[in-house]
Amino acid sequence: MKLQRMNRRALSLGALAVSGALALTACGSDDTGSSSGSSSSATAAAGSIKCDDAKGQLLADGSSAQKNAIDAWVKNFTQACSGVQVNYKGSGSGAGVTAFTQGTVAFAGSDSALKPEQVTASKSVCSGGQGIDLPMVAGPIAVAYNVSGVDNLTLDAATIAKIFDGKITNWNDAAIKALNPDATLPDLKIQPYHRSDESGTTDNFTKYLIAASPDNWKYSGGKAWQAKGGQAAAGSSGVAQGVKQTNGAIGYMELSYAKDGLGTVAVDTGASAPVKPSSDGATKAVAAAQVVGTGSDLSLKLDYNTKAEGAYPLTLVTYEIACDKGNKAATLPATKAFLRYIASTEGQGILSGIDYAPIPDAIISKVRTTIEGLS
Repeated sequence: MKLQRMNRRALSLGALAVSGALALTACGSDDTGSSSGSSSSATAAAGSIKCDDAKGQLLADGSSAQKNAIDAWVKNFTQACSGVQVNYKGSGSGAGVTAFTQGTVAFAGSDSALKPEQVTASKSVCSGGQGIDLPMVAGPIAVAYNVSGVDNLTLDAATIAKIFDGKITNWNDAAIKALNPDATLPDLKIQPYHRSDESGTTDNFTKYLIAASPDNWKYSGGKAWQAKGGQAAAGSSGVAQGVKQTNGAIGYMELSYAKDGLGTVAVDTGASAPVKPSSDGATKAVAAAQVVGTGSDLSLKLDYNTKAEGAYPLTLVTYEIACDKGNKAATLPATKAFLRYIASTEGQGILSGIDYAPIPDAIISKVRTTIEGLS
């Protein structure tokens, strides 16, 4: 009897040790790969992902602005759906749309909605259907700078336009001084950086300048940079690196790239206080957007000249572009499963922690319905 009691006790202790090890293993799986430290929300998202029949390799390309969000999403998704590989290149919105209309990717990311001629081109790839815009990520475009001794900087649309058009060339210019009376501005040449590739970030940045300061930004806008002068770099990461390495530099980039010593401009919109780029400020700006797409297309019209309190006007929306009908049978299950996850409450929930902004409920609910109808 004594021996039996000892054996039972040993078995109980063994079971306790195994359950403890399992608990530790579960805790150890909370890493999301994001820089936000918000592992709990990302882990919850991974736990509720529906893989369905998703398998194989999912190729995608496009917006570099959303690349950090995609990376976090891909890590969660592929942990849950081990039979799928998602390869998102982030070559820029222009490259992504081109790849989509050429049929080399399952979906594309673009910070600008499809143009009519691009929709027409997509019909040759989407058998019986066409490419549609699904708003998935919102994010503030930071105007980031590297000026020794300047920790806080406020600019308005007119001053930003003049800087990037080469009309204001020195940091101690009177217009910058007037907006920053308490700053010690150096006698230093301004080095503006812009994108060298076709970019939805450029498109949205220049849409802001056109809307908020039309007298000082006379260009038509678009994904290709049109102003003369300045330094050019590829991708948001390239612009961020150039600004970081150059004292006196300023550039525009998605907020998640404005790290490691770069300052971000507070924008004087005419509200009671200048607005710094933030997830909350972007969400407030997007909440006032109007859906202007037709049918399954959910493209949005933003108010770049907003003066609403706390709304950050330099905000972009990244669309995932997919076929409404005529998706390739081999990639349709994985495409729907991945898009379903990133549009879900859990997928959207990780965005604020990594310097993006979730799409407002009224819009993302329509995106979820549309995804379920993809065929």
